[in-house]
Amino acid sequence: MKLNKVFSIFLLVAIFAIGVFLGLIFNENFSDEDRFQSKKFDEVLTFTNKYYHKETSKEKLVENAIKGMLEELDPHSIYIPPQKQAGIAEQLRGQFDGVGIEYQIIKDTIFVISAIPGGPGEAVGLMPGDRIIKINNKSSIGFSELDVVRNLRGKKGTSVNITVFRKYSNNIIDFKIIRDIVPLNSVETAIMIDDSIGYIILNKFIATSTDEVKNALRYLTERGMKKLILDLRNNPGGYMEQAYEIADLFISDNKLLLFTKNRKNEIAAEYKAEIKYPYENLPLIILVNNGSASSSEILSGAIQDWDRGLIVGETTFGKGLVQRPFTLEDGSVVRLTISKYYTPSGRAIQRDYENNPNYFAIVPAQEKEGNNIEHNLETDSTDNTFFTRGGRKIKANGGITPDYIIKNRELTYYTILLKSKNLFNRFSINYLDRNGKELIQKYANNFSDFQNNFAITRNEMKLFIMFAEANDVVFAKESFNTDKDYIAYKIKSEIAKNLWKNEGFYKILLNYDKQFLKAMELTKQNIKIINGNSKK
Repeated sequence: MKLNKVFSIFLLVAIFAIGVFLGLIFNENFSDEDRFQSKKFDEVLTFTNKYYHKETSKEKLVENAIKGMLEELDPHSIYIPPQKQAGIAEQLRGQFDGVGIEYQIIKDTIFVISAIPGGPGEAVGLMPGDRIIKINNKSSIGFSELDVVRNLRGKKGTSVNITVFRKYSNNIIDFKIIRDIVPLNSVETAIMIDDSIGYIILNKFIATSTDEVKNALRYLTERGMKKLILDLRNNPGGYMEQAYEIADLFISDNKLLLFTKNRKNEIAAEYKAEIKYPYENLPLIILVNNGSASSSEILSGAIQDWDRGLIVGETTFGKGLVQRPFTLEDGSVVRLTISKYYTPSGRAIQRDYENNPNYFAIVPAQEKEGNNIEHNLETDSTDNTFFTRGGRKIKANGGITPDYIIKNRELTYYTILLKSKNLFNRFSINYLDRNGKELIQKYANNFSDFQNNFAITRNEMKLFIMFAEANDVVFAKESFNTDKDYIAYKIKSEIAKNLWKNEGFYKILLNYDKQFLKAMELTKQNIKIINGNSKK
C-alpha cells in the first residue's frame, strides 16, 4: 500500500515536471502574437462549425485554410493530405511490396505493359502483352484500378496466383508469384549506344538514386564505356542530397557543388565533393529540357559551373527553392520553403513566380538554337552574369541554359492524341498478336538485324491509322505526313520493347531525337570544355 502511494506521488511529480517543461518549450517557440492568431483561427472555425447554415466538415475547413495560407507564400510550399503523402513517400523510398508490373486496363482486360526490372513479375516470366484473366482463380475481367491494386499488392513473402492469356502463342499460362520488394527505379535505362558511348536516363531523384547511378556506371564501364550521355530531360527533381552525391561522382578535389541561403540571405549550408571516384575524368554530356527541375538543375549547374561537361538541350524549369517537410499528427505533411539553392558560381536558379499564374505551365523558352558555349544566345539585359571555372560568362535568368541549345521536333496534335491514348503500345501488342511467333523466330537473338532491317510497312501503317480511328483518333492527313517518320519509329520502338525491353526501345527511338543526336555528334567529335572554350 505504501509502495503504491509512493509510486503515485512520484508519478504526479513526473507529470507536473513534464507539463512545466512542455510549457516552457511552448512559450519559447510561440510568441504572444502566435498564440493570439491561433486562438483567432480556432474561434472562426468554432463559429463556422456551429452556426453556418449548412453542415460543414471540420477536416475540409482546416485543410482548405492551410492551403489558403500556403498559397500566400510561394508555389512550392504546399500541404499534402495523408493518403497522397503515403504514395509520395513510397515513390521517394524507391520500393514497395507487390508483384511488380506496369499494366493498363483496356476495355475490361488487364494488359501487362512491362514487368518491372528486378521485381517478382519479371522473375517468373510475365511478358508485355500478357492479358491477366484470373487472379487467385477468380476472373479479373472487368476489374477496376482499385481492384487490381488490392489483389496484386501485398506483404513481402505472400503469394498470388495469376492466369494470363498470351495471344501470339495462343497459350493460357498459370503463374504463382511470391510477392517481394519491387524497386521503383530512378535509373530508367543504362545501355551502351555503341562500343564506347554509355547512355543513362535518370528520371527522378529518390533515396536510391546515387546507388542506382553507381551501379549503372559500373555496368557500363564493364562493357567498355569511355564516354557518357546522362539524360535528365523531364526529371522533376526529388531529394537534394541525391543530386550533390551524384555530382560528386563526376567532380573532384573537394570542389563546391551547391550552397543554400536562408531567409536572412546568409549561407545556410555548403556541399562539396568528398569522395574520389573513377568517373571524375569521364567525358560527359548532360541532356536537359524545360521539364528538368530542382535536383536536375543542381546536378547540371554544378557540371556547367566547373566546365566539367557539356549541357545540351533546352533551358531548364528554374526551381531553386528548398523545401523541408513537417509531418503532422494525422500523417499529412506541410512542405515549407526554408532556403534557396545556388550553383557553385553563385547563380540562383529559381525563376520569377510572383504574379505569374502560368508558373507551372512548361512553355518552351523563346531561345535561339545553336552553339552557346560562350552563352551569347541569351538575351537577358540585366546584370546577372557569372563565370565558370574556365572564365566563360553564364547568365542567371532562371534555370540552366545549355551550352548547345537544341530544340526537339514538335509533334502535331494528331500524334499527341495517339500518345495520350497509349495507342502506339496498344498497336504493338496487336501487331505481336498477329506476328509475334514469326518475329521472335526471325529476330529474337539478333537485335542488330531487327534494328537495321525491320521496317513498318505501308500496309501496317494503314492498319495503325484504322486502329487509331477505332479508338476515336480521327485521321489527319497533313499532320500524319508531318510526323510519319516519328510514328514509324515509335511503333517500331514499342515492338522492340516487347522483345528487348528498354534497351531495344531506346536504341530505336533515340534515332529520331534531335537533342540526343547532337549529344552523340559532340561525343564522337570529342568536344569538351578546356579552360572555358569548346575544343576537340
